[in-house]
Amino acid sequence: MKVVVGITGGIAAYKSPLLVRLLVKALHEVKCVATGHALEFVTPLTLETVSGNKLYSDLFASNNDHTTEHISLKDWGDAMVVAPATANIIGKMASGIGDDALSTLLLSFSRKPLFLAPAMNTQMWECPSVQRNIEYLRSIGVHIINPVAGQLACGTSGTGRMAEPEEIADTIESFFLNQNIKINARVLVTAGPTYERIDSVRFIGNYSSGKMGFALAEALADCGAEVELVTGPTALKVSNPRIHRTDVESAREMYAAATTLFPSCQAAILSAAVADYRPDHTADHKLKKNGSEGMTLQLVQNPDILATLGTMKQDGQKLIGFALETDNELANAQSKLQRKNLDYIVLNSLRDKGAGFGVDTNRVTIISRNGDTFTTPLLSKRQVADDIVRHCLL
Repeated sequence: MKVVVGITGGIAAYKSPLLVRLLVKALHEVKCVATGHALEFVTPLTLETVSGNKLYSDLFASNNDHTTEHISLKDWGDAMVVAPATANIIGKMASGIGDDALSTLLLSFSRKPLFLAPAMNTQMWECPSVQRNIEYLRSIGVHIINPVAGQLACGTSGTGRMAEPEEIADTIESFFLNQNIKINARVLVTAGPTYERIDSVRFIGNYSSGKMGFALAEALADCGAEVELVTGPTALKVSNPRIHRTDVESAREMYAAATTLFPSCQAAILSAAVADYRPDHTADHKLKKNGSEGMTLQLVQNPDILATLGTMKQDGQKLIGFALETDNELANAQSKLQRKNLDYIVLNSLRDKGAGFGVDTNRVTIISRNGDTFTTPLLSKRQVADDIVRHCLL
């Protein structure tokens, strides 16, 4: 595959040569396009050395070799990724502006797979106009590789850091791998935590980030499936327009959405971390200290979404559940698979370093109804999602 890597003038540009190296190592041919500001952070010699090809950076080069390269590169490349993508280049693309080598190329690349990996300060990322541009680009089929939370170059912490080069490379690899896999089905996916309110400001919850469920939704959509994503509270966003998102807060809200959608779906993958219990009474105001040293909450059981869908399942439907275990992992997961009438169960063990809640990687064991098992190595959650889709739905 031939990949064009665009680089803009953000501090994350220092990571771009590693992305190029990863793509070349995966046997792709790579050509780089950089803005003038990008070359303040990374040198032409570095980009040409790691890519093995001449850098394109000047729309009006004096030797006249580049005057139509924005067209020839579009014809040459199978896909393009811009990493980092600053607010400036995102705004230019959304507005149809082409005033340098990279932005002009982007205007001609609109009919081929295009990935953007934004990188900027949190306040810039959250700016309404930037979010409007991101949503517009998503709506026309641009794949947004969302930034992550962490330490920023300005010294603050927040969302805005470019995704790591390994994740960007994995996303591109997964997209093209899934182009040869077609799932003509409607699939329900649940993701994230649920919040069970105690009063108007407090809740019972868990550490689930929703990353695994969102990765599953993206993997399915890239294979052509229509995805019904029901998600608990999370800041994550989806990229593929084939993903239809329903936001809920509590287990009962997720139960209502899932049981409504499941009859019209050919499969369901329930990866959400749903609270087993909720307070039997929720105060409509903030509870105050009453002078005592403690507070007792009476909890009642939430409806079991997975078990209910197991009773609803019809011939031709597939139901895949998740099990997060800390002891007797395999036996507990197999028992859950049988009790809840599942076709597959995906076992997560908190004993596995780098797997579980809040991280970008995972390691799972996929268990089928007939007892077959498949264990992945520690991979990005997107790669794990691809493995789950291929093992359970193909």
